[in-house]
Parts: sequence; structure tokens; C-alpha cells
Amino acid sequence: MHAALTILVDGLTYASWLFIVAVGLTLVFGVLKILNIAHGSFYALGAYAAASFVGWAASMKLAPGFSLVAMLLAAVAVAAIVAPLTGRGLLRFFYGRDEVLLVLVTYAMFLIMEDVTKLVWGANPYYVSEPYAMFGNLSLGVQTWVGYDFALVALAIVVGLAVWWGLNRTRQGKIVLAVIHSAEIAASMGVNVSKVYMLAFSIGIFLAALGGAFTAPMISVQPGVSVGVIILSFAVVIIGGLGSIEGAAVGALIVGLARSFAVHLAPVAELFSIYIVMAVVLMFRPEGLFQRTQARKI
Repeated sequence: MHAALTILVDGLTYASWLFIVAVGLTLVFGVLKILNIAHGSFYALGAYAAASFVGWAASMKLAPGFSLVAMLLAAVAVAAIVAPLTGRGLLRFFYGRDEVLLVLVTYAMFLIMEDVTKLVWGANPYYVSEPYAMFGNLSLGVQTWVGYDFALVALAIVVGLAVWWGLNRTRQGKIVLAVIHSAEIAASMGVNVSKVYMLAFSIGIFLAALGGAFTAPMISVQPGVSVGVIILSFAVVIIGGLGSIEGAAVGALIVGLARSFAVHLAPVAELFSIYIVMAVVLMFRPEGLFQRTQARKI
């Protein structure tokens, strides 16, 4: 019983931050039809920015609770700076081009941003301990967990509900859904598709940076952290279905629980277990668990 509870809690914690990152990736793919390899770099930028912002808040002797605000502001700052540079400055010249070319462009962005993070923050690891200690510990029976883990799960739920509400209950969200269904039809009805592309790309960057910012207290922020994240994010969106928000949530849960199960019962199969699950899903659902209906082009 205790082992099962540990696996469940660890799996939910892992799935929570992974969902926040993956939902941004699947949103960008749904709207722009771009497999954004640079998405992991946005996660890393969010983590580095959070480390810097929280460090500044600590040096100013601000209240401990401000560290959470600092992490949120770090994600906003990354989106506000990086989205115009990469979206308007580069990607807009490749909208509608061959998908392979777009993948190569985002891979080039990934390599550039990896070097930029090293130039700005160096090669030494950063640690963000203040937010992690804020929530104390939570005891369930004879077991104790860090309260921050449950706060991260709550954040993932809030993000998921906010994205769902924004897409399904707001005018701008319904316009985004129209572009996801068919950019050509949306454009013919007067929708500014380029503006929608920029909006979706900015939100995608913000979500990746938000995931990085709120994961920073749990990890060592160092060069290379983006590589593993983008691989896991791709696994999540492939399992759930490219472009599906619901699929990202289910895919993150599956990946999180599969990893947690392997870590506690068969540690050598930690990474292998995720690919096994992905292979099994694709055998029966080649388009993922929640395949989006695509507009038929004649």
C-alpha cells in the first residue's frame, strides 16, 4: 500500500510539470503545425531566469512568498523577450513551408539558444532552494512528502483548466480553434492568421518557461537540461495525440506513472519504460489517443 501511494504521488508530481511543458508544445503544433524542437530551450530559459529572479529576490531580503511571484515573472519575461525574437524575427518567414524545413529551423534555434544560455549563465549549475522549502512537508500515514510537489500538481491543474477555458469559452480561443481546424478557411473568413500564430507561439513559450521556472527548485539548473525535456515532451504529445490538449494531460499522466513505476520497481528501465508505453500506444492508436479531426482538403 505504501509503495503504491509513493508511486502514485511521484508519478503525479513528474506528470504535472511535464504536462505544463507539453501542453505548450501541443498548442504550437496544433496551430502552427510545427514540431518545435526548440521548445526544450524555452524550458531551460525559464529555469535559468527563475534562478536569477529568485536569487535577486533573496538578495533584496524580500518576503519568501515573493519567490513564487519571481518565478512567474521569470516565465513572463522569457515569453515577452523570446517570442518576438523567434516568432516575428525568424519563424514567420517559414510559415506554410515544408515541414522538414521547419524542423531544421527549430533545431537551429535550439542550438543557438543552448549557446546563449551558456554565454549568459555560464556552465556552473544553479540551485533555487527558497520556494521548495516554503510549503514544508506533508505527512500521510507513515510517509512524508515535500509540500512543494503538491503545489506543482495544483499548478498543473490550474494551467490545464485555464488553457481549456481560454480555448473553449473565449472569443479569441474559438478563433484559435478555427485556425487549428483549418487556417485556410479561417483566413478566408477574415481571421488574421499571422496574429493567431504569434499568440499561440507566445503562449507556448510562456508555458514552457513556466514549467522550467517552477521545476527549477526541484532540479539542478545546468547546461543540457533542455535535451531530456524535449524528448519527454515529444513522448507525451505523441502518446496523447499531436495538437490535443486533453491528450497532453493523459499522455503526461501515462509517462509520469510509467516512469515512477519503473524507478521504484525496476530502476534500470526508467527511460526505457516510457518508450515501451509509447510503442504500445502507437501500435493500436498510430495517431495517438486523442487524434484531432483534420479538415479534409480537396
